[in-house]
Amino acid sequence: MNPPVKILAISGSLRRQSFNTALLRAAQTLALPGITLEIATLHGIPLYDGDLEEQQGQPEAVAALCARIQASDGLLFATPEYNNGIPGVFKNGIDWLSRPAAAGGKLFANRPVAVIGASPGGFGTIMAQNAWLPVLRTLGMKHWAGGRLLVSRAHQLIGPDGEIQDDATKKLLGDFLAGFAAAIRV
Repeated sequence: MNPPVKILAISGSLRRQSFNTALLRAAQTLALPGITLEIATLHGIPLYDGDLEEQQGQPEAVAALCARIQASDGLLFATPEYNNGIPGVFKNGIDWLSRPAAAGGKLFANRPVAVIGASPGGFGTIMAQNAWLPVLRTLGMKHWAGGRLLVSRAHQLIGPDGEIQDDATKKLLGDFLAGFAAAIRV
């Protein structure tokens, strides 16, 4: 029997009605037995400031997220796409987590990661997902490229209650999550 896989899913959006957070909530319900998926947000993480870091150290919200990452077997990033790229709030969170450089390298080094995203646009989050690749490489993460999940026209697929209304999208998400979990087990 395979050991359970613990995935920490981080939403790159702060919006209460975020399509990406909704995508992660759906992934929680679709997780097969043996897969635990916890959701984290970036709320409370200040803008990175080297002076603040030097004077006060790691902010509490960053330390808490760091501990959750350390306790996980892999990370699932749900990224919005802002102006064809990575949302600033998401990149800022990762920048804080990679500090100081020696500690950040240990946190992310060889940690499995997959990237998904939902957008009201017609191309999903293809540009943001591509923009994450050099960041993931720099951090030394093991990017799982066994699948790609780009949810376009999310406002038509996710209802006002935050639930995915489209069975095809649910299947794609469930299959993606199962594939990523299987890769972590290897």
